[in-house]
Amino acid sequence: MATDYVFIRKSRNTLSNILHVAMNILLGVGTIFIGVVSGSWIIGFILVLVSKWRMFAVRPRYLLLNLKSNLVDLIVGFSFVLLAYFSGAELLPVHYLLAVGYTFWLIIIKPKTSESWTRFQALTAIFLGTCAASILCASTNAIVLVLLEFVIGYGAARHILVQNNNSLYDGFPAFAFALVFSEIALLAHSWLIVYTFINFGIMVPQLALILVVVAFLAEKLYSNTESRDGTINPREIALPTLFSIIVLAVIIIGFSEPIFNI
Repeated sequence: MATDYVFIRKSRNTLSNILHVAMNILLGVGTIFIGVVSGSWIIGFILVLVSKWRMFAVRPRYLLLNLKSNLVDLIVGFSFVLLAYFSGAELLPVHYLLAVGYTFWLIIIKPKTSESWTRFQALTAIFLGTCAASILCASTNAIVLVLLEFVIGYGAARHILVQNNNSLYDGFPAFAFALVFSEIALLAHSWLIVYTFINFGIMVPQLALILVVVAFLAEKLYSNTESRDGTINPREIALPTLFSIIVLAVIIIGFSEPIFNI
């Protein structure tokens, strides 16, 4: 009987895992291509929200906390939907790339909880979120981009701090990081540069690359400071700082003549 029970449990777990993967594949593919078919981003947004139904299945007082805890996943999901929508109603290679990317996020990247994967999740949200926000806000008031980047910066910073059980986290570091993002977005709004690859339908805003590098360096500096009780070890942060400065210089100086300038 015990053997039968173990077998049944394993069978149920296997079936549950298969169904979980299948549902994620349907979500990843469906949210991208349904926007192409319908010509709207609304249905894609609804699918992303429906997939997060557990976030809403709590008492009202816990809803804000759940929203903040799921902010990175929501940013990534909404960004995939918007990027697919912005790519047009005609099927392009970028749509297939986005479908594969979102599916990979849902099945492989999102469930990971290690420190390195947490960083990668946050940087992914920054890159995709800024790509979508920059294209969305190209012809709007700068305040829209500033607000969106505040949310993106706050969500990414909080994700790293909370997931890594940072002992000093009290909300202030994430808000400070979000303000830095907002300031950079305000400065960049008057000169939004987007690199396009027409044959594939891919658009990459310069601001997204800049903020990813800034976030990478900020996380290295903060982690080094927090682990050493408020002091910085120059030897440990010298290489990441030099690398980040060089990359930023190359992006800003060497690639500020865009193929397509919003």
